[in-house]
Amino acid sequence: MKSAAKTEKLFLDDLAVGDEFTSEEYTVDAPQIREFAQQFDPQPFHLDEDAARETFFEGLAASGWHTAAITMRLLVRSVPMAGGLIGAGGEITWPRPTRPGDVLRVVSKVVKISPSTSRPDRGIVTVQSDTLNQRGELCQRLVAKLLVFRRGSITART
Repeated sequence: MKSAAKTEKLFLDDLAVGDEFTSEEYTVDAPQIREFAQQFDPQPFHLDEDAARETFFEGLAASGWHTAAITMRLLVRSVPMAGGLIGAGGEITWPRPTRPGDVLRVVSKVVKISPSTSRPDRGIVTVQSDTLNQRGELCQRLVAKLLVFRRGSITART
């Protein structure tokens, strides 16, 4: 397992199916939840604790997109792909809401590597990233296809 805040850039040639990366932790609080929701997802269960109690969520819950944004921040710091994290499709689910006080971390696992046959300087790496709270409960699962460059690729150096 590889740990958070890795500084060495990784290329397609460095990865193997089963490789895991674990991020640092990030604490979510109620003001952050409300601020994100006011700007990007202004629904009552993200904005008002009293109103949220009367909804499906039975309390204040972060927007799934807020959880996704936190996940992206943690991924950038823990999965250091040369050339950046370049998405090429994927699927996201939120089986449990993120709540005020949750301490999130992301555990990512390489599940598939597909070198390109038409562009030998790159490939597609499928990574499953689970965003877990402090109790180890799954708040978000992201299965993403990432464009990853081979070592020596001109594009990966920039």
